[in-house]
Amino acid sequence: MAFNHLPAGAHDALSPFSVTPVTHSVPMANNQLPRSAGVRTSPRSVLDRLAAGADRAVRITHTEHLPPRAGRHADWSEGIRTEVVDAIRKAGIDRPWEHQAHTVEHALRGNSVVVATGTASGKSLAYLAPVLSTLLDGSEAPNGRGATALYLSPTKALAADQKRAVAELAAPLGTAVRPAVYDGDTPVEEREWVRQYANYVLTNPDMLHRGILPAHPRWSSFLRALRFVVIDECHTYRGVFGSHVAQVLRRLRRVCARYGSEPVFLLASATAADPARAASRLTGVPVAEVTEDASPRGELVFALWEPPLTELHGEQGAPVRRTATAETADLLTDLAVQGVRTVAFVRSRRGAELIALIAQERLAAVDRSLPGRVAAYRGGYLPAERRALERALHSGELLGLAATTALEMGVDVAGLDAVLVAGYPGTRASLWQQAGRAGRAGQGALAVLVARDDPLDTYLVHHPEALFQRPVESTVLDPDNPYVLAPHLCAAAAELPLTEADLGLFGPAAPDLIPQLEQRKLLRRRATAWHWPRRERAADLADIRGEGGDPVHVVEEATGRLLGTVDAAAAHTTVHDGAVHLHQGRTYVVKHFDLHDSVALVEESNPPYSTTARDTTAISVLDTTTEIPWGDSRLCFGSVEVTNQVVSFLRRKLVTGEVLGETKLDLPPRTLRTRAVWWTVTEDQLDAARIAPEQLAGALHAAEHASIGILPLFATCDRWDIGGVSVPLHPDTLLPTVFVYDGHPGGAGFAERAFHTAERWLRATREAIASCECEAGCPSCIQSPKCGNGNDPLHKRAAVRLLATLLSAAPEDLPEDAPRSGEAAGAASAPTDAAGGPAGPSTGPPAGPRTGPQTGPTTGHSGRPRGSGHPGDSGEQA
Repeated sequence: MAFNHLPAGAHDALSPFSVTPVTHSVPMANNQLPRSAGVRTSPRSVLDRLAAGADRAVRITHTEHLPPRAGRHADWSEGIRTEVVDAIRKAGIDRPWEHQAHTVEHALRGNSVVVATGTASGKSLAYLAPVLSTLLDGSEAPNGRGATALYLSPTKALAADQKRAVAELAAPLGTAVRPAVYDGDTPVEEREWVRQYANYVLTNPDMLHRGILPAHPRWSSFLRALRFVVIDECHTYRGVFGSHVAQVLRRLRRVCARYGSEPVFLLASATAADPARAASRLTGVPVAEVTEDASPRGELVFALWEPPLTELHGEQGAPVRRTATAETADLLTDLAVQGVRTVAFVRSRRGAELIALIAQERLAAVDRSLPGRVAAYRGGYLPAERRALERALHSGELLGLAATTALEMGVDVAGLDAVLVAGYPGTRASLWQQAGRAGRAGQGALAVLVARDDPLDTYLVHHPEALFQRPVESTVLDPDNPYVLAPHLCAAAAELPLTEADLGLFGPAAPDLIPQLEQRKLLRRRATAWHWPRRERAADLADIRGEGGDPVHVVEEATGRLLGTVDAAAAHTTVHDGAVHLHQGRTYVVKHFDLHDSVALVEESNPPYSTTARDTTAISVLDTTTEIPWGDSRLCFGSVEVTNQVVSFLRRKLVTGEVLGETKLDLPPRTLRTRAVWWTVTEDQLDAARIAPEQLAGALHAAEHASIGILPLFATCDRWDIGGVSVPLHPDTLLPTVFVYDGHPGGAGFAERAFHTAERWLRATREAIASCECEAGCPSCIQSPKCGNGNDPLHKRAAVRLLATLLSAAPEDLPEDAPRSGEAAGAASAPTDAAGGPAGPSTGPPAGPRTGPQTGPTTGHSGRPRGSGHPGDSGEQA
């Protein structure tokens, strides 16, 4: 946790890097930079050194300079206990920033509030001051626990970091404040102490859902005294995960009411559009907002970096750029040699491991002690491994870290000088969150976005205004999604009998779901309430992370040692037979993936390649919720059924990404019912666009690929959250059709957002294709590394003409307050399975595609598998 307060008079100065000296003198070609120990280097100087060389400067497509900003102080509210103010002063903080003082005022008045300001603006202190003051009041009660507070973090790493910081800050208060972490890593012998004596419990939504609420009688004394619920990094609760967390919080409010408490919600968010509305939708209560950032900011130099084209050629002879993974590894190596403490954020676990591995190998050529100062950090590590890496980062033992978003969420990494972002993280909010990890405590910082070879990244590095001149996105979540709501109604009934009066708490869709849950014998009515009738745990019906059920265990075949886990929804693409799996810098090859037992047996190896899975998709329209004309075209939004199957994997040469070969796989298809946006074109429009019959499939396919890649710019989605299908003649529309769908049962709100922003979204798609310098299509515009059809057929110029014709009659984007999917056409009703009952709880956790009927894609009119789409169509190649 960083409060970002500096001594008076220092906060408004331009503070350059404080670089940790590296006392190595072994030269490294093109990397040994002249410097002396203790020299304070500006971020501009560091960037100039990174760009030194014959061909490196041209890789920087844009540099944005954000000047330093002075802070504005305020006074502490009289409602904060003097002991708390004194403890804060002992931490070196005399006065709060204005936004902290405003947040404190709301909290003390009993108003739920969200503080949505920049990274390192002191949001933690804004909620901690009223929480600590209230806990101090509660410590004077006869039982010593007259007030409690619950802290929710999206990651274990952040909760552990917050606990350390709270313990240090509250040390002068003695035993009045007793913080404790309660998560899956908490030893069993400590858990009873936490329940009975801790008054500030730090946990995550998963543990609240599975561990605390189902066992609420054991937490009765804590819940009875609950005054505050702190929700940190609340902007991360979006899509299906956010929708689940919203229902978990409604269950918490219901249980608290049973014990006579009504906690105030204190939320902390990165800068976001309309944070109060998003926070209210998340919590279900009115929320005030504090958005004006009064904290100081050091200089930030932000560079956009495009890797160069290589001499290699990909599929269909397309030019290939150097991978973002290899480029980021080079930059991390250079920065480590300079002594610049750096975190490289990577989208995938495999990418984090690979960047660390490449950097370690290259650092070994400089000094044998340097490789040990670079490491990887990702989810899936065992608890002891995660904690050791966190300690090494805090102590300064590590100079470089390749991390997934497990480290993004506010973990105190004070002293970092630079951030590398390997590929656009999906939203502007996440990009600024990651960039803000460097330069904490007000010093200058360098951030570099390294573009991947895909449509969105290429568009952004050549359109910097899309990053630096647009507001961050609004948060998308849909708690009324029946696939989300149904299992939480069951969980709520298992916690306390569910009454008619309770249903309003869970939203307008709840009353329609109850009869369906009764029909499926998932709820039983007795007298005036519904009960959970089964012996199984109702909480197990919902996997709130949307990860698709029990994780797959990765086990070393020779020793039986558990290496880690992989999400079930990702298992088909990451631990299939023959997949390359990286763990803690070691490389393994999957020898056998056991679907029944959820185990992947691996063997340590050192292949000269990585692997990328490919899949095919078929789609059928179940219901059209909304349809609007675009001239002769139609733009539609509604419900669809998607069948997806991983069919093969590519072997790609490390560093260069060159395709070495393709291997077929025999995995079962998986089906889901979800929400989609789609558009059609007529024969007259095809004639107007001069698209011959033999070009049609390639034009649709190319437009689909590029539109999936660009959508994260307009919806707060990860590109892995969406998929697409293009069909020259779809049997449901009887026209050439392109679909883009949410990759989660019941939908996640992303396709609906695409529907409302379709004109801007598809115009950006056309521009991204047209402005690419390639001749016939490449990964930067229309090719996808995950394409199950081998990126064939694709027709770049025909796609540009097709989109231009489509957009010529497009109306302006629909207003944001247009009817939601759940408010139109009765979409709140739960989808039914073949037996006619609700498909929510009965299908298991609502996550990615489910194992379904053993039917593959049918053959479309183009002579290729019907549907050239694939979830995460623009996925990363590592």
